[in-house]
Amino acid sequence: MKPYNQNLKQASRVLRNNMTDAEKLLWSRLRNKQILGLQFYRQKPLLNYIVDFYCPAANLVIECDGSQHFTVVGLEVDRIRDQALAHLGLKVLRLDNGQVMEQIDDVVEVVYRYCLKQSP
Repeated sequence: MKPYNQNLKQASRVLRNNMTDAEKLLWSRLRNKQILGLQFYRQKPLLNYIVDFYCPAANLVIECDGSQHFTVVGLEVDRIRDQALAHLGLKVLRLDNGQVMEQIDDVVEVVYRYCLKQSP
């Protein structure tokens, strides 16, 4: 099990109950082991962060990013976060919310192909 800050447990519950439209749509395609039988978790605390989606078997984190992530500050914060998660051996896949909403099949295909490469 990857380390996380216990203080984030309640915040992750709140986020699960208030997902964005893009997160809801992607979750509908990740839940119930629909991709290669792999379990995904949503709004999962890892280290001092709460990631949108996490698949431990594939060492994969998926982030659905809104416009705030594409500012100078947002890009730097994400770079630091991604680097910290990479130290745990995790790959962070960042997806634009618009891409998720408009091209969900393509997004799922990218996730599927990544997970397929990680399978033994």
